[in-house]
Amino acid sequence: MANHPGDRPEQFGLTSAVALVMGTIIGVGVFNLPTSLAVYGPISLVSMALTTIGALALALLFAALSRRMPAEGGPYAYTRAAFGDRLGFANAWSYWITAWAGNAAIAVGWVLYVEHFVNTGHNKVFSVLLVLVGLWLPAAVNLAGVRSMRSVQVGTTALKFAALVFVAIAGLFFVKGVNFAPWNASGESTTAAIGGGMAIALFSYLGVETAAVAAGKVRKPDSNIPRATVLGTIATAVVYLLSLIAVFGILPSSQLQEANAPFSDVANAVFGGTWAGHVMAVVVIISGFGALTGWTMICAEMPLAAAKDGLFPQRFARLSANGVPSFGIVVSTALASVAVLVNYLGAAGATVFTTLVLMTGITAAIPYGFSALAQLRWLWRDRKTLEAPRLVRDVVVAVASLVFSVLFIWYSRNTGQDFWLYWAPFFLTGAALLLGIPVYNAQRGEHRCES
Repeated sequence: MANHPGDRPEQFGLTSAVALVMGTIIGVGVFNLPTSLAVYGPISLVSMALTTIGALALALLFAALSRRMPAEGGPYAYTRAAFGDRLGFANAWSYWITAWAGNAAIAVGWVLYVEHFVNTGHNKVFSVLLVLVGLWLPAAVNLAGVRSMRSVQVGTTALKFAALVFVAIAGLFFVKGVNFAPWNASGESTTAAIGGGMAIALFSYLGVETAAVAAGKVRKPDSNIPRATVLGTIATAVVYLLSLIAVFGILPSSQLQEANAPFSDVANAVFGGTWAGHVMAVVVIISGFGALTGWTMICAEMPLAAAKDGLFPQRFARLSANGVPSFGIVVSTALASVAVLVNYLGAAGATVFTTLVLMTGITAAIPYGFSALAQLRWLWRDRKTLEAPRLVRDVVVAVASLVFSVLFIWYSRNTGQDFWLYWAPFFLTGAALLLGIPVYNAQRGEHRCES
């Protein structure tokens, strides 16, 4: 164990790993979520409850897989081990898209709260500049090394969790039953409304797998990763559900649909005036910075693991003097910047946020689903040697994770928009996935030349 990379003192222990999981899950997604979900109305609370069940299933899935195989790259490593290089690369590429496109979405949502103080008229050029600042400052923190990133994660996670706990507890005393009507504001069927809400709500849970992805930076990964994954997800789920009940109960859906900073509006409604909304906006800004810092690290971890296996270009595997994959950090941040610019060309901030959210839901659900399939394959192989209760438990968790992954993809559409915006998440995802084909072919050609 002396040479295990997880034993280095600058790496993540259990507390830091829990902070990483919670810090990447709780970004600004949940703080902007009410606006995105308001088109469906309070029925989206059912969506959130079902998504929470899916997130807990995924947490248990990754906890089990990390015990079986505590390898860098998480979902990529599991898929490659179970199904080979081609599907391994496809999942690494898909998850990498999730990471940098998700960073773009977080940065857009972060700016909606920054604009509580500056650019209140939402000038598009100024908004884009602010988003770029939100992307590149966390990149600078990551380039400084793991110690700096770890400090940011622990501090910002405590603050954002406290803000959600406050809304979850204090806000419930101000809930009005009349605000839960109409229950389904979308005009769609109950099933379609719940499914559409689930696709959006998934974004607020992206990150359950981050401890597994960053296995090489976690001390005692075989024990700390499962514990951090489950503990971080459960704690987050409780405050998510309670705080969203409070938000939908305090503000009507019609007001939430127009809100740029819904949690600030809730704080103002509870206390009166604007000072509470300002305080909440500051907390969300700090929260978003922490999430962006954590996800910027994850952006580089997946290609780092794939590059070590020869499936990504070797530049992604090189570490800087500070011990970080600087090339992956810079390239991922640059791609997130491009995604922001492309999406802002034809839409406002809230629409850009929702489109990016749905795109990352698709690209995350792909490796989630393949991780579940890998677990089912291994469980089938080991079925005669496993105790029956454990086998049944792990099979149920893997099947539930697979079902939720398929549902997240199926419902990832921009409801209530014209054709191009309606299907934009799928168009963007398809284009991003196709870009991986020449990269994979180039890597295969390089290996053939070397052999």
